[in-house]
Amino acid sequence: MRKQKEKKKTNANNDTQWQALLENETEANRYAAKCLAVCAGVGALAWLFNIIGLFIIPPMIMNIGMPFTILFFLIPTLLCKVTNGTPSWLKYAIVVCGIISIFILSSAMPKHGVLAWAVPIVLSCHYYSKNLTRLTLVASWVLFSASIYLGMYIGEGDLNLMITEPDIAKRVITGKMLFEATLFFVVPRALILLGISSICTTIAARTRRLLERQIKDSEERQRISTELDVATRIQADMLPCIFPAFPERPEFDIYATMNPAKEVGGDFYDFFMVDETHLAIVIADVSGKGVPAALFMVIGKTLINDHTKPGVDLGEVFSEVNELLCRSNNEGLFITAFEGVLDLVTGEFTFVNAGHEMPFIAKAGSVYEAHKLRPGFVLAGMEDMVYQSGSIQLSPGDKIFQYTDGVTEATNAAHELYGMERLSEVLVKNTDKKPAELLPTVKADIDAFVGEAPQFDDITMLCVSYLKKLDSPRTV
Repeated sequence: MRKQKEKKKTNANNDTQWQALLENETEANRYAAKCLAVCAGVGALAWLFNIIGLFIIPPMIMNIGMPFTILFFLIPTLLCKVTNGTPSWLKYAIVVCGIISIFILSSAMPKHGVLAWAVPIVLSCHYYSKNLTRLTLVASWVLFSASIYLGMYIGEGDLNLMITEPDIAKRVITGKMLFEATLFFVVPRALILLGISSICTTIAARTRRLLERQIKDSEERQRISTELDVATRIQADMLPCIFPAFPERPEFDIYATMNPAKEVGGDFYDFFMVDETHLAIVIADVSGKGVPAALFMVIGKTLINDHTKPGVDLGEVFSEVNELLCRSNNEGLFITAFEGVLDLVTGEFTFVNAGHEMPFIAKAGSVYEAHKLRPGFVLAGMEDMVYQSGSIQLSPGDKIFQYTDGVTEATNAAHELYGMERLSEVLVKNTDKKPAELLPTVKADIDAFVGEAPQFDDITMLCVSYLKKLDSPRTV
C-alpha cells in the first residue's frame, strides 16, 4: 500500500512537471516566433539599405535571397497564430524555419551571414532542451558547411578566399579553392558554432533544472498551503465559535473573536462552565507566530482547561500549568494569559493574570474603564513560579472586555499604534452594545485605523456581560 501511494505521488509529480514544461514550450514557441519576426525586420531593413546604395552587396543576389529569407523568418509567426502555439511539433518547425532562413542568407552572402548561424542555436535555448540544441547544432553544421560551398558558386563570394568574379557564369572554382574553403572557413567557423552551442546547451540544461526546481518548490508550497488551510480550520474548530454559546443560560451573555495574522495564530480564547454555577473565561497570547505558536497554543489551552476545576484556586491552576509548559518548551516560547471565573450566584469574579493585558470593566450604568491588575509573570517563562489570584465583585449589568496586544499594537501605514486611548474611546462610545455587537464594532474601528497596512499580530477579543444572578444552584 505504501509503495502504491509513493508511486502515485511520483506519477503526480511527473505529470505536474511535464505539464509545466509543456506550458513553457507553448510560451517559448511564441517568443521564438517573435525573435524570428525581428530578424525578418532586420533583413528587410538591410535589403532597403542595399537598394538605396548604403550597402554594396550585388543587387541580384540580394533581390533573390532576401525575400525567401524574410518569408521563412515570418512563417513561425503565422504558424503560432494558426495553432495558438500549442502543437508539440511546432518547436521543430520554428527551428527549421530559422535554419533555412540563415542557410539562404549565408549561401547568398557567405562573408556576411556567418554570425547569423548563432540565431537558430540560441533560439533553441528557449525550450530548455539539450537534445533540441544538439540537433540544431548538427543541422546548422551541415547547412552552414553547404552554404560556404554553395556561396562560392552562386553567392557574393569571399575576398579572403578567392578573387571574386561578380559574374557567376564566369566563375571557376578549383579543387584548391574548395580545400582552402574547408580548411580556413568551414572548420574554424564550425568550431566557433560548437563553442556557441556548448554555451547554449549549458544554459538550456541549467535553466531546465531551475524550472524543475521551481516546479518542485511550487508543489511544496501548495502542499504546505493546503496543510495550513486544514490547520486553520482545525484551530478555528478548537475555539468556541457557536453563538449564542449558552442560550439556555439567562445569567450571562458572551462573545469572542480571533483573527490570526497568518494562516494559524498563537492567540486563543476559551470559555466553559466549570460547574453549574461558575463560568470560566480564558484569553491568551503565545509568543511568536505561525505553526510553532499554534501548536504551543493547543498545549496551553488544553492544560488550562483540564486544570480548571471546581474549588481549585486559579493561582494554583496557573502554577501547575506553568510547570507543565516549562517541561516541554525546548523552543523557548511563552504565553501571556488571563483567566477569570464568574460565580453566577454571588457575582464574585476571581481571576489570575500571567503577564496579560489589563481588562476593561463596565459597571452597570457606567462606561468601560481599564481595570489595573498585577500583571504576574508569563506562563512557560520560568519554573517554580507561584501565581496569585484576585477577585472583584460584579453586579448584574456589569461587563468585562478582554483582548490581546494585537488590538492595541495594530499599526497603520505611518507606523502609529492603535493604542489604549483609541481602544478606550471606542469602548466608551459603545458601552451599551451587547458583546456580539461590541466586538465587530471594535474590529471595524481597528481596520479603519490600520487601513491598507498588513496585519502583524493576531487580534483576539472576548466580552462577557453578567445579566442576572442565578437564584439557586442547579442540580444535574
